[in-house]
Amino acid sequence: MDNRKLSSSGLVLIMLSAFVIAGMAYLILNRNGVFDKNLKSSMGVSSSLEYDYKSEEELVDRIEDYNKASIKVLKKGSSVTEIAEKAGPSVIGIKMSVADDGGIFEAISQFKAEGSGIIIDEEGYVLTNYHVVKYADPAYFLHESVVLEVFLLDGRQSRAQFVGGDERNDIAVIKIELDKLPVAEMGDSSLLEIGEPVVAIGNPLGMEFAGSVTTGVVSALNRSLMINDTYLELIQTDAAINPGNSGGALVNSRGRVIGINSVKVAVHGVEGIGFAIPANDARNIAKQLIEHGRVVNRASFGIRGREITQVFARLLNTHTGFFVSEVHMDKSAYKAGMRKGDIIVAINGREVKSIKDIYRTEKNHTIGETVNLVIVRDEKRIALDILFL
Repeated sequence: MDNRKLSSSGLVLIMLSAFVIAGMAYLILNRNGVFDKNLKSSMGVSSSLEYDYKSEEELVDRIEDYNKASIKVLKKGSSVTEIAEKAGPSVIGIKMSVADDGGIFEAISQFKAEGSGIIIDEEGYVLTNYHVVKYADPAYFLHESVVLEVFLLDGRQSRAQFVGGDERNDIAVIKIELDKLPVAEMGDSSLLEIGEPVVAIGNPLGMEFAGSVTTGVVSALNRSLMINDTYLELIQTDAAINPGNSGGALVNSRGRVIGINSVKVAVHGVEGIGFAIPANDARNIAKQLIEHGRVVNRASFGIRGREITQVFARLLNTHTGFFVSEVHMDKSAYKAGMRKGDIIVAINGREVKSIKDIYRTEKNHTIGETVNLVIVRDEKRIALDILFL
């Protein structure tokens, strides 16, 4: 029993000695600011927080404020609640109205569209679908009569200005003038996998359902869909995407935006088929719209037509490929020698199997680059070097 008491007393003395030594070390180091610097470094405090403070409590308070202002980091596989909490505030509602000479009531009655948008930076730039704000585009003859309104999840409202739009890819950027905006974290859509869980956030059926959250999975990748006379490669999902969701966010399990909700297949008896523009494509277009107001250096053959499948090639006794039904005279293909009725059978040595090959070639090249095409005309194979103009 005496030995146990002795052992316990010794342990208490050792602990007290350790506390005294630690306290002395703190006082010595803190005189030169060593402790403060190490603390700020270990807490990840940026250079913007290098300031004088009166107490350690003040430093902790400042660090907590800084962390609250930072983008919340989620691990893969986070709950829908956590995802919605992180990404939801950056998804806003958008209303587009066309004013009328008759006054405010006529302006409201001339309402044209409701949709969603995503705040992509602190300066107030908002990414959305072009069709949500198209009448605000200066290319539209009544654009000066158009009013764009945005509605944030925190209750704030603001008028927005049209920055730029790309009708071909259904992407537009608008801008709002508000402080302390919740900014979305953009993800890498090239890393998506089929079956991966996703969450769609937006305003389906209008502002009455603002901030709605639906869940699903990535049903397919690189789905080709004809929109505005061009093929877009989209993300297919079974997360509910309805009118008003357009321009909203499709986010992954980390709460990162990996797609821009765009369209839903509206066919009787068909459910669970929605599409989103990949975030990587939208990000690249948005950058050009912010810098130039339009997409620059876009490659285009300047042709229209349809694909010839193997079945129709056999039926018509012709070649598989892309049948050219129209060639614009001021575009690249015509100036290189392509004519109506030609069949494109190869691009850069690869067989043309569908219209997707034409679209992908345009997408992957810019003005000033050259591609080699093989066409069939009157049963003769002809090589054409086409310089994108």
